[in-house]
Amino acid sequence: MSETSIERADEGAFPYLLHEGEAPVRMQWYFREQTRLPVAVHRWVFPPGATEGNHVHGHDHPLDELYLLVTGRATMTLGEERIEMVAGDALLAPAGVDHGVRNDGTEPAEFVVVWGAPGAGFDWSPYGSGRAAEAAAHP
Repeated sequence: MSETSIERADEGAFPYLLHEGEAPVRMQWYFREQTRLPVAVHRWVFPPGATEGNHVHGHDHPLDELYLLVTGRATMTLGEERIEMVAGDALLAPAGVDHGVRNDGTEPAEFVVVWGAPGAGFDWSPYGSGRAAEAAAHP
């Protein structure tokens, strides 16, 4: 296995103020220069009280964003909704919809965030996990 096949936690991480939020988050962008995937994969750690700042990815640079909360608690806004999240919850913010994160808790809130341009999707049906997910969604 080559050295470029693994990135360790906090390796290359940096503080970043997201969309005029309150307090910078600790961000790590995994395999930014090596990946051929059509998405970016990040880890964002929000300290207590930190926010992303509500924002929208409009027509000039449309992005879909998937937020997977790994640890902690957070409140997300999606359009007019306020959604309380706990570890294991995920939220999809489609392009063109206002959204943002707030860590109202007393512990850090850690997210894996995957984002990229909306597209036609992918046919997962040849994969066993794709078939199992479909069966679970439509019993």
